[in-house]
Amino acid sequence: MTAAETSITPPAAGPVAPPGGPTTASTRKTAVLIGLLFLAATAAFIFADSLTTGVLNSPGFPAGASGQTGALATSAVLLGGQLGVVGIAVLLFPLVKRHGEALALAHVGFRVAELAASLFYLAIPLMVIELGAGLRDGTIDGPAAASLGASLKMQHGVATLLIYLVTTIAGLCMSILLYRSRLIPRWIAILGIVGYPTLLAGCVLDMFGVVDVTQGVGLVALVPGGIFEVILPIWLIVKGFTFPSHG
Repeated sequence: MTAAETSITPPAAGPVAPPGGPTTASTRKTAVLIGLLFLAATAAFIFADSLTTGVLNSPGFPAGASGQTGALATSAVLLGGQLGVVGIAVLLFPLVKRHGEALALAHVGFRVAELAASLFYLAIPLMVIELGAGLRDGTIDGPAAASLGASLKMQHGVATLLIYLVTTIAGLCMSILLYRSRLIPRWIAILGIVGYPTLLAGCVLDMFGVVDVTQGVGLVALVPGGIFEVILPIWLIVKGFTFPSHG
């Protein structure tokens, strides 16, 4: 091959970062970190909600709340994993802002709202711990505890619905940005574009009393988005981001 032929030979195909953007090596680390944060936040909420729901729905609640302090405290600690949802949006922002800066900013904003909803949820296990302590030392009597217990159950339903509502909007923003940017295979992004509106529809039906997204048939609304939230982080950890060639 002559020198002239070598000079015009195109480079081998492969991932190409956006001009002036992060390097491929740095985005690989970012992809892994986003994937880990995603898995941590999802797993933390699932386990925290399982523990809190178990206490609220136990036959002895609220009288037996004082004996459930360990489960409630664990639930509260696990909810700290929700801090990662804001990190997801912040890390993703520089990679997707050129495909819709307003949408990327909205994604950050709704992730902050998701964290706020999670903090509202966090109050539930902490309040049940205090309720149990009050029953134990006699500062709260049986009728008052029953009333507070019923209120906490209602707050749990409202907090869960709020988290789902803001998660659907944040997730839809993210899925659209990932679809536009092609940072992941489009079929994965489409799972999110379909899954989050499905959950949103379930939340709206819940508000009208048609279904309950926390139990029974209403749980079906969580399935498509749940599949996306498992596949996406695993893909990011294993494969990372890809960048289409820019001509």
